[in-house]
This record gives sequence, structure tokens and C-alpha cells, in this order.
Amino acid sequence: MEALLAFGAALLALRLAGLLAGRWRVRRTGHLLAWSAGLGAYALGAAAIAWGAAAGWNDGVFRAYYLFGGLLTAALLGAGSLLGVGVRAAAPVALVYAGLSVGIALAAPLEAPVSGTSIPEAQEHLELFPTRILAILGNVAGSAALVGVALASLRRRPVGNTLLLGGFAVAAAGSALAGLGAAETAAFVAVAAMLLYAGTVAQR
Repeated sequence: MEALLAFGAALLALRLAGLLAGRWRVRRTGHLLAWSAGLGAYALGAAAIAWGAAAGWNDGVFRAYYLFGGLLTAALLGAGSLLGVGVRAAAPVALVYAGLSVGIALAAPLEAPVSGTSIPEAQEHLELFPTRILAILGNVAGSAALVGVALASLRRRPVGNTLLLGGFAVAAAGSALAGLGAAETAAFVAVAAMLLYAGTVAQR
């Protein structure tokens, strides 16, 4: 069930990323490209969870999960939110962050081999600096930007922004519970993907 839920979430997030990429091709606005990239990263992170649950985790799958789900998703979505309200400096910062994330995720040594079918805990396999620190900074900054912009524009787009905030909250709750070992993550990932999809479509 864990694998099926994560795979379904990956497909839904990938569909949404494609939808936003199509809008970007028409409008050529940077925030749509950043959101599309962020949701594409979310889809790949969910796909890594599906792979790990179905076939077992290994070092490569864990690196993909940590890069796309742990490092890139929140940061790119937050950058998209800032670009959507005219903060142009978010674009070069996001590009530098993304490049740094890719380099670190590929090159960072793993403290222990990755195995099993449950989502590995980052603290067991990655050093605090620089890999986990970078993820913390990217997630905090991206989350603050996304939530702040959504709340500021809640009156103008109440339905869409409420759904987006709900999706983000569900994803964050799933990550927190998984980190505590209290729950699997795929159900949270699937519900979050549905809320994000509905919220984005509602903002047409």
C-alpha cells in the first residue's frame, strides 16, 4: 500500500508540474517555472519513496529522495511564491541553491549503507554539515516564503490558497511523523499532492 500511494502521488504531482510548465510556455512568467520545477521535484521524491517501499532502499534511491524531496521541493516552491509577488532576487538565489543541492546530494559521503523498506532517517546516513544543514535552511526559507505569500493573498484567492496551505501542512506533518518514526509517509504525500493539485487548479 505504501508503494501504491507514493506512486499515485508521484503521478499526480508530475501531472501538476506538466500543467504549470504548459502555463509557463504561454505566459513566460518565472514563478510558474519555479513551481513546475518544485512539483517535479516533489514527484521524483514521491517516486523514490515508492521505489524504496516496493523494491527496498539503497544508496542511490536514498540520494534521489533526499535531493528531490528533502532539498529541492520546499525551496523551489517558496522561490516560486516570491517570484509571483515580484521578488526577482529569488530566481538567482534559487538557481545557486539548486546547483549546490545537486552537488552535495551526489557527493556527500553516507555514514552507513542504506537498506530496508522504511524511509531511512537522514541523521543515520548524513552528516549534519553541510548536507542536513542545507536541507534545514532550504526548507525553512521555502516554507516561510510559501506560507507568508499564501496568507498575504488569502483574501484575493481564498479557496486556492487554503488548499495550498493544507497540502503544505499535510506534507510537513508527514515528514515530521516519519522523522520521529511514528508513521509512514506515503499517505501524507498522496493527500498533500491532491491538495496541492486542487489548490493550483483553483487559482487559474
